[in-house]
Amino acid sequence: MPDATCSHIESVSTVRHAKRRECEECVKMGAQWVHLRTCQECGATMCCDSSPNRHASKHARSSGHPVIASAEPGERWLYCYPDDAFAEY
Repeated sequence: MPDATCSHIESVSTVRHAKRRECEECVKMGAQWVHLRTCQECGATMCCDSSPNRHASKHARSSGHPVIASAEPGERWLYCYPDDAFAEY
């Protein structure tokens, strides 16, 4: 992992990718999302903070899983919620 900026990001040895191109929680609610993020701890794919329901950040707070990866095509970055840290891979 190149130049990670926090211990949470440094601990990601293999980046998890979305299994499906949908927010798991928005699908259950019948809601829309803007962009997708994949939890690096459990692999859940949820919507970003630009989406109305902000499921990825809610998941991070409730589960204690700090790092997400963008699940958008062509984007290769990680973000750590508690440290507000970003790293490209």
